[in-house]
Amino acid sequence: MDTNTKPDEPRPARGRLRRWGVRLAKWVGLAVLLLLALREAFFSGPYRRLAKPHDGLILDMHCHVAGIGAGGSGCFVSRELRNNFRFKIYLKAFGVTVAEAEEQGDQLLMERLAKGIGESQRVGAAIVLAMDGAVDAIGQLDRSRTEFYIPNEFVATETAKYPNLYFGASINPQRPDAIERLQWAKDNGALLVKWLPSIQFIDPADPALEPFYRKMVALDLPLLTHAGQERSFTHARDELADPVRLKLPLSLGVKVIVAHAASTGENEGQEDIDRLIGMLDDYPNLYTDISSMTQVNKLGYLRQAITEGRLEGRLLYGSDFPLINTAAVSPWVYPLNLTRNQMQSIGAIENPWDRDVALKEALGVPADVMARPAAFFGVPLGQAAAD
Repeated sequence: MDTNTKPDEPRPARGRLRRWGVRLAKWVGLAVLLLLALREAFFSGPYRRLAKPHDGLILDMHCHVAGIGAGGSGCFVSRELRNNFRFKIYLKAFGVTVAEAEEQGDQLLMERLAKGIGESQRVGAAIVLAMDGAVDAIGQLDRSRTEFYIPNEFVATETAKYPNLYFGASINPQRPDAIERLQWAKDNGALLVKWLPSIQFIDPADPALEPFYRKMVALDLPLLTHAGQERSFTHARDELADPVRLKLPLSLGVKVIVAHAASTGENEGQEDIDRLIGMLDDYPNLYTDISSMTQVNKLGYLRQAITEGRLEGRLLYGSDFPLINTAAVSPWVYPLNLTRNQMQSIGAIENPWDRDVALKEALGVPADVMARPAAFFGVPLGQAAAD
């Protein structure tokens, strides 16, 4: 054997690699130490100190279902949204593939929804939301401008099969038979009417909607409506989701629940959440939910909502499922508010509703916010499961 044969890689090169590796490890270590030091310096704890968690089961009053039109559901998703990256994320959050939905029908998504809530130790029931579409000049469904459509009939029929699901209707008030649809929804157990004005192209301030609003008051059907910026879909007219545009239904006595506390977005140079808060003294029938407010794109808004004195007694728990079961929501984006043990333990919770409740409670959402939806909608629920 020739002992003078040179190795494939010269020893000096190997030495340089080792030295670079050592230096890199040192820099990474220093960076970690710096981040830990900064965290210690700026750690502020929860937004609000939680005296005692709610010990009863919770009603999730803001829960979505999806559908692709399989099994005769009548649902549909626009081609634009179906080709968008969001579509697969939403289906994955339900634990359903397109192939499974096509084979077993959209009813499978409702079944998975009921199963997930049934397995939750904290959430005992949910209001599942239909979603009407945009309408054309004669008030008929305009598929070319509708991102997704979940018919009232599908949601009413499917939620009736499960004791832990309730029907949330959605009616575009520009339909010629909108008032008749309201009556049908009430007769079939609807607990509220859901709007997403920026993608349904509804102007809540339109005086032509007064008869619709008066019928809502007569039927005691609250309006759950999105306000603020909308980025869950491929297009939106955000000016229609200005909370100030809700003064008309509020003045007529409609109970209005503004989704997400109008977090994100602004109009006339003012943040939408501040526009909402500024209306509270004038309208005792104005409420808001905290759904989606732990998303990474909404950092800080939950703090404002649960520490703003004018919102005391007006906040309701909602999840905005399936978004709580995506990467948009994680305890690890709160290193200045949660301890490492809290982030680890919350992140390890498998059930998305239990994880959502745990995260919101850890950040300081008070017990009355968790309890309010069941009382507001008159849904009887028992005690939460023991740990």
